[in-house]
Amino acid sequence: MPAIEGLSFQYALHERKPGRFPLRRWRYELWHGARLEAAGWRVSERDAARAVRLHASRVGHRLFGLTPRPAPDPRSVPAFRPGTAVQVRDGAVAFALVPLNLEPAAVPA
Repeated sequence: MPAIEGLSFQYALHERKPGRFPLRRWRYELWHGARLEAAGWRVSERDAARAVRLHASRVGHRLFGLTPRPAPDPRSVPAFRPGTAVQVRDGAVAFALVPLNLEPAAVPA
């Protein structure tokens, strides 16, 4: 099966302030260029990172008109360390997840 590469998403993960209840929540955002593709919250940082990865896979498949694989059990999806750039290959789509605030390296003139 041919693979489509060169796709890049930016993500943001941050902890929300506690509200009325002492519940820790992690907000996630998935960006493709200037477009917000997915946002939400989870009760753990690991679950928020998994949600970013799953949403990026769905969006990547949709961008190329491909049918994504059936959604796996979320606990079986490997989480990544927030704040790091990761390369992901899921089905026929390979993409990079890059932190939203990560500055690109300056190219010397």
